[in-house]
Amino acid sequence: MDFDFTDDQEQLRDAVRKWVDKGYSFERHRATVKAGGFARQAYAEMAELGLTGLYVPEDHGGMGMGPVEGMVVMEELGRGMVLEPLKQSLMAAAILAGYAPEAVKSQWLSKIAGGEALLVLAYQERAARYRLDICQTTATHTSTGWVLTGSKSIVPAGDQAEAFIVPASVEGKPALFLVSRSVSGVVTRGYGTQDGSRAAELGLQSAGAELITLDGLTALEHAVDIGIAATCAEAVGVMDKTMAITAEYLNTRKQFGVFISSFQALRHRMADMKMQLELGRSMSYYAALKLNAPCAERRAAMARAKYQLGTSMRYVGQQAVQVHGGIGVTDEYIVSHYFKKLTQMEMTFGDSLHQLGEVASRMQDTAGVFA
Repeated sequence: MDFDFTDDQEQLRDAVRKWVDKGYSFERHRATVKAGGFARQAYAEMAELGLTGLYVPEDHGGMGMGPVEGMVVMEELGRGMVLEPLKQSLMAAAILAGYAPEAVKSQWLSKIAGGEALLVLAYQERAARYRLDICQTTATHTSTGWVLTGSKSIVPAGDQAEAFIVPASVEGKPALFLVSRSVSGVVTRGYGTQDGSRAAELGLQSAGAELITLDGLTALEHAVDIGIAATCAEAVGVMDKTMAITAEYLNTRKQFGVFISSFQALRHRMADMKMQLELGRSMSYYAALKLNAPCAERRAAMARAKYQLGTSMRYVGQQAVQVHGGIGVTDEYIVSHYFKKLTQMEMTFGDSLHQLGEVASRMQDTAGVFA
C-alpha cells in the first residue's frame, strides 16, 4: 500500500503548518483560553485558507477534498492545539452534502465553506453516555413544520455556533435535523472545557427545525466516524509536538553536570513514547483510509483506531509529564496544556474502554485479523 502523500496534500500540509507556526502561537492559544476558548478571528483565518470548505463540494463553493486531506489538516492543527472546532465544520459539511435535501444544502454549505456559519453536531445526552441509538430529544411535525424539544450536552462552541445538527426521536427512531440558533426556543449556556476550548449546554423548547434525514442513526454514525478520524489525526499532531517539546527539554536540562538526555532510563521512556506515537499514526492512516468504506467495516475500523489512539494519547501525555517532573503540570509551561488536550481527546467520541467494547462486539470468528 502506498502511504506517500501527493504534491497537493504536501502543499496543503505546508500551508496549514506555516499558519499554525506563525499565526497560532502558544501565546495566542493562552489568550484565546482566557477569552473563553473560541476566537472568531482565528476561525475566519482558517476559512481564508479554505479549511472550513475542505469537505464542501466544489459546486457549493468548497474544495471537495476527502479524508486524507482532512487527516493532513487535523494533524497540523493538533500540533498547535488550535481551539476552534474545525472538525465540526468537516462533519457538518459531509453530513449535509451526503444526506440533506437540496434546499438545506443550498442554504448552508456555501456559508460553511466561506466561514460565515459554524455548524456543530449536538448529539450527547446525559442518559446516553457514548451510545448513539439513545435519544430522548423528541421531534414533532406540526402544520408549520418540525419542532424539537429536549436538551444536549457538551456541544462544541455551542454558544458561538450559528446552527446545530441535532438527532431527535421520530416515532421511536432517531432522525437528524438542522436547528438555527436564532429560532425561538433555543437556549445555550456556554462554558470552558478542561483543555481550554469552549462547549455549551443546548436547550430546545418547541424549537423550529429543518429535516436532514429520517434515517438519523445512519447519518449520525457517519458524522461521529468522521469526528473520530479527525480526532485521531489531531491526536497524532498533539503527540508529535509533545514528543518534540519533551526531547528539547531532555537536551537542555542538566543533572549532576550532564544533560538528562544521556540517562538510559529516560532514553528508554522516549523510545516507548515514540513507539506509541507511531502506533497511533498508523491507526490514524487506517481510519482515514476506511472512512469511505461500507458502514459496518467503517464503524469497526473507527473503534479500533480510536482505541489505539486513546492508549497512545494516555501513555505519551503521562510520560511527558513524568519526564518533565513538577514543571510538567504548571499552567505556565506548554507541556501541561498538551497533556490536558490529550486527556480530553481520549474521552471524545467514546473513551478507550467504550471503544474496546465496540471492537469486541464487532469481532467475528476470525477476531478481526483476516476480516
